[in-house]
Amino acid sequence: MNLPSKSKNFSEWYQDVVIKAGLAEYSPVKGSMIIKPYGYAIWENIQKILDKEIKKQGVKNAYFPLLIPESFLSKEAEHFSGFVPEVAWVTYGGNKKLGERLAIRPTSETIMYEAFSRWINSYRDLPLKINQWCNILRWEMRTRLFLRTMEFLWQEGHTAHRTEKEAVEQTKNALNMYYDFIRNYLAIETIKGIKSENQKFAGALYTSTLEALMTDGKALQMGTSHNLGQNFAKAFNIKFLDSDRKFKYVWQTSWGVSTRLIGGLIMVHGDDKGLILPPEIAPIKVIIVPIPDKKDNKIFIKKAEELKLSLEQLDISSEIDTTTNTPGWKFNEWELKGVPVRIELGKNEIKNKKLRIARRDTGEKIDIKARNIKEIVKILDEIQQNLFKKSAKFIKNNIYSPESYEEFKSILEAKGGFLKVGWCGDLLCEDKIKEETMATIRCLAEDKVFSKCIRCGAKAKHIVYFAKAY
Repeated sequence: MNLPSKSKNFSEWYQDVVIKAGLAEYSPVKGSMIIKPYGYAIWENIQKILDKEIKKQGVKNAYFPLLIPESFLSKEAEHFSGFVPEVAWVTYGGNKKLGERLAIRPTSETIMYEAFSRWINSYRDLPLKINQWCNILRWEMRTRLFLRTMEFLWQEGHTAHRTEKEAVEQTKNALNMYYDFIRNYLAIETIKGIKSENQKFAGALYTSTLEALMTDGKALQMGTSHNLGQNFAKAFNIKFLDSDRKFKYVWQTSWGVSTRLIGGLIMVHGDDKGLILPPEIAPIKVIIVPIPDKKDNKIFIKKAEELKLSLEQLDISSEIDTTTNTPGWKFNEWELKGVPVRIELGKNEIKNKKLRIARRDTGEKIDIKARNIKEIVKILDEIQQNLFKKSAKFIKNNIYSPESYEEFKSILEAKGGFLKVGWCGDLLCEDKIKEETMATIRCLAEDKVFSKCIRCGAKAKHIVYFAKAY
């Protein structure tokens, strides 16, 4: 069960944690992954929580086809050019060559908006708010489990509105929903902002984003919300008859998060023993480990089952490890899987009517009286808060403001992190920085500008966060 050191070999550590903790593995198709039951259980929890929040915004779930006609995908020129390098095409149906190529969806705007153009006729049909949970395929060869694979799972919301103001508000609401979810459930702090023109979603007016910082100093985009303006409405002729009897184009948004969130969970919270899962998202919050003596195993299993029932009454998910492995092996296994709390139930605990509690986040062990089982609720809450505070502190301590381009490059090479600097707004200057340092603008900051561009020295138009990223 030994893992590579997280601090010395981050990439190998990450790969081993995903595989050895039983989250996922590579499939026989290069670039694709099999999500195993434990990894999928985390995704199910993400779905369950987010689905409720999405519906609170008046959004309804639907499902659209996997295959998209090429003529649909090419209707919005910027969108088409942005996705073509990643598209997989179906050209044959059985042994018959198709008259028109079909794209395996890299995203669903085009197939959905053809339907929107038929569904929307009057202002009374607005707003239209649709979400779908589905799989996406983008042709990737340099892959890493959960972070970047050819096929992945996600949620994508698509809305159409009567006014520009409503679309702007929806774009903000979706991003804020993700922000709260990532903080409160995944226990991860993020930076919120707008993408540069180079980094925005193809076809959008602008893209808003949430950027987290992994413990190796690289950024990870955790969620995005796009204001599409009327670009797709005009391409797909999505019009409505307004109350003034005039036909107008709708204003649109799209937004989503994916299984990449699980990759972020692993990298932000994990340690040299494996995963550390925040209780709010963990499939198993408490693992009960009976440690029987050689004489009688039944009493230990009985007490464990009674304990499990008590935890269920407190709405705490738990499991009992009934394997014949040694206690040490069991402890290591559940630490690898990141279960927030372990309860050890041995002869001494049963005799003295107490529970030995081991916290996964700190490794601390404490004894509580068995009748005080409600204290576990408090312990789980403390673990959740501790993990978030640790993430928030890390991101705060790894935001740098270099005063020269040489210092900028030096910090990137030695530490990584977010580099908060002035930028002239020239896309060519942004491209040069990426070419010379591998860093990209993660988002624009809201700070007032009093500085010069970090690279060219011209008057800065924006304060931005640069980082190397996944």
